[in-house]
Amino acid sequence: MNLLTTISDWIWNPLAYFALAVGGFFTIVTRGVQFRRLPDMIRQLRQSKTTDGGLSSFQALALTLSSRVGVGSIAGVATAIAMGGPGSLIWIMVTGFLGSTCAYAEAVLAQVFKRRIHGEDRGGMPYYIRHGLRARWLAAAVALTAMIGYGFVFPGIQANNIASSANQAFGLEPWMTGVVITAILAFVVVGGTRRVVQVAQTVVPFMAVGYLLFAVVLIAMNAEKVPEALRLIVMSGLGVDQMFGGIVGFAVAWGVRRAVFASATGFGEGTFAAATADATHPGKQGIIQAFSIYIDLFLICMATGLMIIITDSYHVVNQAGGYLVDHVPGAIAGPNFVQLAIDTSLPGWGSVFVALAVLLFAFTSQVFFFYVATTNLIFLLGEKSNRFFEWIIKLGALAISFTGSVISADAMWAAGDIGYGLLAWLNMISVVLLTPIVFKVVRDYDRQRKLGQDPVFDPEPLGIKGALWWETTFRERQEQSPLAAPTVAEAPGSNGSSDIPDSRP
Repeated sequence: MNLLTTISDWIWNPLAYFALAVGGFFTIVTRGVQFRRLPDMIRQLRQSKTTDGGLSSFQALALTLSSRVGVGSIAGVATAIAMGGPGSLIWIMVTGFLGSTCAYAEAVLAQVFKRRIHGEDRGGMPYYIRHGLRARWLAAAVALTAMIGYGFVFPGIQANNIASSANQAFGLEPWMTGVVITAILAFVVVGGTRRVVQVAQTVVPFMAVGYLLFAVVLIAMNAEKVPEALRLIVMSGLGVDQMFGGIVGFAVAWGVRRAVFASATGFGEGTFAAATADATHPGKQGIIQAFSIYIDLFLICMATGLMIIITDSYHVVNQAGGYLVDHVPGAIAGPNFVQLAIDTSLPGWGSVFVALAVLLFAFTSQVFFFYVATTNLIFLLGEKSNRFFEWIIKLGALAISFTGSVISADAMWAAGDIGYGLLAWLNMISVVLLTPIVFKVVRDYDRQRKLGQDPVFDPEPLGIKGALWWETTFRERQEQSPLAAPTVAEAPGSNGSSDIPDSRP
């Protein structure tokens, strides 16, 4: 455990700041696309549709949020407050603003280099590493790591959180919870991709809206405390609060680290869902993925943090091993903070509500992890079907679901952190190396929107190689549709206003 923890710290201590730096870099490269294109985010969700083999933007968003909105949105926020004080919430928001561009960039790349495989659109990290960077060995290493992590390790952590919260709320033995969630997961994974998507698009909106409504009720019951709580959060985050100003460095460190972990900003996790979306331009799905960061960090995480602060259901540690403040003696930083916050206004509801929230958040993450594992398996198999390995992944997901419920999660967390951290480093470095493609896509999208067009992507005049789906599947669909929009190359040629020449014969 000491060795695993040491390795994990080596990986994670600089990782959060690197993710923040990457987000700042892409904010400059894209000229703040996460702010400029906010109206487009809403428009794309409303107008999106699904086709055979592809998902609508809403379905892809739901699939992404099934991963982003997880246990970290509850436990991670509480830990940030305990270690960095109320001011850490400000830095969670800062990370959301900057980190959303990293989500944009990786989603754009996932769309550009996706493939039609067995009648379904798939893509993600290994695909743009393989076809964008042309690094076949690195793509295989990433796919293998992701398949093992998402298929046989990470789901166990989610199951353990479900089992422990159910034990605390209802007194259920972990093995009983393990049997139930494994049975439900079996029903989902045996049904294949279609059932995975159906579960995501049904459960995710329900759990997100339900959690927010409950938070709004609690905040409204303590409305008179909200102004002072907001003042405390802002002043602490800026280092000018009398009590917490001295730990502003910890506020920054823990706010950034927990925001990165909670939203998987730059980890490549959302790329697998982003690639499935049926869009006419990669930039459209890029802004949808940026929007998913807003939902997780600005709504879910901030709702959690505000519930904790306005009810004084937290403690803040100091370097000497004691507490700067200790409003909840004996409490453990994590879901316990949220349970106590709810119990202050709605006695007896805290444990039950948090247990149900953890159940929904963690289970939808398990479902998405299975989808990620199968996508990486398909990549490793050279896009060929293999029933034996497919069933290995299914059985592995079910086995770790039950095992994770009944054993201690300490070693699993440490091992999982190492795998997660390695994937994050490899993904963010790859995305930065592919910046020229991201720049071409965002510039092309902006140009078409400036001309009043519904953006349509054509990789050839942009000089982008390896975008096979767009060169075959999408082009055939456009040619077969009598109402198809003009291609990117045709549109600028008609008015001569484009700075991108038409290089086709």
